[in-house]
Amino acid sequence: MIGTFLEGETILVIAGFLAYSGYFQLPWVILTAFAGTFAGDQSFFYLGRYKGIAFLEKRPLWHSKTDKVFDLLHRHQIKVVLGFRFLYGVRNVTPFVIGASRMHPGKFFLLNGLGAGIWAFAVGYLGFSFGDMAEAILGEIKHYETHFLLGLIAIGGLMFWRSMHLAKRARENAGNAP
Repeated sequence: MIGTFLEGETILVIAGFLAYSGYFQLPWVILTAFAGTFAGDQSFFYLGRYKGIAFLEKRPLWHSKTDKVFDLLHRHQIKVVLGFRFLYGVRNVTPFVIGASRMHPGKFFLLNGLGAGIWAFAVGYLGFSFGDMAEAILGEIKHYETHFLLGLIAIGGLMFWRSMHLAKRARENAGNAP
């Protein structure tokens, strides 16, 4: 659940794969992912609702992302709330921006719950299906599951390192701006 509170596609794919391998049960993986992403997004929504635009204005590194989200939200409010988890690059800031946009909390709660459920099922089942496809190609997957798991962890680690590296560069560039 902690992995999905902030960002959890890689964690959820790995958990789905482990469910296929028999280490977890897929319904519990999906339910846990749902709870984590729903709780995280609700938290960021209320943080945005109470800290609002003033908080965003103090973070110049967020401006390009928040501008994109506000624009999308203005044009496609329901679609954004249902699908922001699938939008790379703006996923983390979106619930905060939605809260700052003053969307009614009840509306966000319902749409966020539906979106979190769709995301948890789709990504969890993707990981489960990955195990099924790997077994169809390689035969008995038990011989390879450690390699697959390490590969997925390595990919997730590289993605995390890259995002941290890009954030550091953006902070450095913002510090050098006139």
